[in-house]
Amino acid sequence: MFRKLFPALVLLTAGFIGGLMLTARLHISNDSLADEVGATAAAPRPSSAPAPPAAPAPQTPGGGPDFTRIAGQAVKGVANISSLQVVRTPNSPFSADPFFRYFFGEGDDAFGSRDRRSLSLGSGVIISSDGYVVTNNHVVGENMREITVTLPNKREVRGRLVGTDPATDIALLRLQVSGLPAVPWGDSSKLQIGEWVLAIGSPFQLSATVTAGIVSATGRTNVGFADYEDFIQTDAAINPGNSGGALINARGELVGINTGIFSQSGGYQGIGFAVPSQLVRHVVDDLKKYGEVRRGSVDFRVDNMPLDEDPTGGVGVGRGAQVSRMYRNSASYQAGLRPGDVIVGLNGRTVEDASQFRKMIADSRVGSTATLRVVTGGRTVEIRVPVESSSSTATRRRR
Repeated sequence: MFRKLFPALVLLTAGFIGGLMLTARLHISNDSLADEVGATAAAPRPSSAPAPPAAPAPQTPGGGPDFTRIAGQAVKGVANISSLQVVRTPNSPFSADPFFRYFFGEGDDAFGSRDRRSLSLGSGVIISSDGYVVTNNHVVGENMREITVTLPNKREVRGRLVGTDPATDIALLRLQVSGLPAVPWGDSSKLQIGEWVLAIGSPFQLSATVTAGIVSATGRTNVGFADYEDFIQTDAAINPGNSGGALINARGELVGINTGIFSQSGGYQGIGFAVPSQLVRHVVDDLKKYGEVRRGSVDFRVDNMPLDEDPTGGVGVGRGAQVSRMYRNSASYQAGLRPGDVIVGLNGRTVEDASQFRKMIADSRVGSTATLRVVTGGRTVEIRVPVESSSSTATRRRR
């Protein structure tokens, strides 16, 4: 019987010993791997080994750029502005009824009227250490009585209005304070579509609010915010109260003054507009020197061409600025221009619409002569008209 069991015992013993040897081999392999890793980490680096690469620039958790330093510096130059205005309102109990206004007009003779105090809130940008602040004209208002500027350090200072430019919706204030942190000027003409920008202001009275976005477009016109339009479009969040605030590039420079938004709800919908810094600087310089902005103007008005008719007498140019109003004793009328004529060129450049024509005239030198290419009565002619100062034409129109 032992002889029968002996082979089985031999096989069982051999299997047991083999298992012990395999298990030991596995443990040795693992220990060797651990020792190798530890030895590599602890081994000293030879003196001739290259230095490790520098750490990359800090990024946000989402992998985007880090604006903390730029924003932290720029918010020091953006203030909160409140303007006390006096608004004349009718005493009529039906003044808010659209049905009543439709049949009886806006007149308030029967019930009289009263002055009501209104507070306009917005933002402003400190552009010099000696107290000059830029904001929007609509933030200041037409019947302004008092302007209070709240600086980033919560100090309130009375502001003096240096001048306004309704055509670009820009106003310049002066504070009797020195040593202020100013935002440096940037060159808006170098902005590229897709470039990162920050919008800084006080939306809904929340001061020092920073939002980020990109430049969506440049040179936007026909927006309806101002007469002279050359806006930067951005998707950085802009809301009520941001007006007059700063649009900052990735270098911390002022490239625009936030002015308005396209919105169906009254809040942010991804389409905001800012006046470019190059235009703002020109306005500021003129307001400092003259108290007004001196730009070219003509003695007639233009509108966009109507879509439902062809005013060109069959020429059908499909573009241009149509003369809508003028005086019979004006120089342009004497030169041969007439209401209904369509201006398709100015000094050799093509005119696409009324907004572009107004901008081109505004950029022309006061006292010069503009050569207009005009479609009138089915033919194209050239008419030369004088370029006047915008202040002189505005005075004549108010008469």
